[in-house]
Amino acid sequence: MKQYQFWRLVTNFLYFRKMDLDFLFHMFFLGRYCKLLEENSFRGRTADFFYMLLFGASVLTGIVLIGGMIPYVSESFARIIFLSNSLTFMMVYVWSKQNPHILMSFLGLFSFTAAYLPWVLLGFSILVGASPWVDLLGMIAGHAYYFLEDVYPRMTGRRPLKTPSVIKALFAEEPVVMAQPGNVRFAPPPAEQLHQD
Repeated sequence: MKQYQFWRLVTNFLYFRKMDLDFLFHMFFLGRYCKLLEENSFRGRTADFFYMLLFGASVLTGIVLIGGMIPYVSESFARIIFLSNSLTFMMVYVWSKQNPHILMSFLGLFSFTAAYLPWVLLGFSILVGASPWVDLLGMIAGHAYYFLEDVYPRMTGRRPLKTPSVIKALFAEEPVVMAQPGNVRFAPPPAEQLHQD
């Protein structure tokens, strides 16, 4: 901030650090859960999906900036320069909360429901020697989004994370059309309807 390098607020979400086992798992999570969210929860709602990412990036940046000022916590937060893994983990958390009853397996070792997926992955990150803060930040941002988007509106009837019209205007919202096979024949209208026309 002192050197006016404001682009780093965006570019820190685009770099995933060194290529190791943790990197490979986060790339897998990014591809899989981003796709699942886009195809299911956010189908036909591109602006809402972008707004979820924007909200998550803002929350993560705010947490790191504020956490860097708090004594005893600032040392842990000072080492977190890139938030790309945290944003990826946020998407995993949101997906797991929206699909809590899906049965999953971790490396074929044990089965659990999707509601526990973030905790299983957090444990795995700790086992491979990665910082737990990166995944915990993603869980905090994901829970904030899930609460404000899904839980709070059911409790109060108000939706605080409604996508602004400026963002909706950036994306061409097209209705989802299911493709029909080319060889489908439609039955002719009933004879009664033909006589009425």
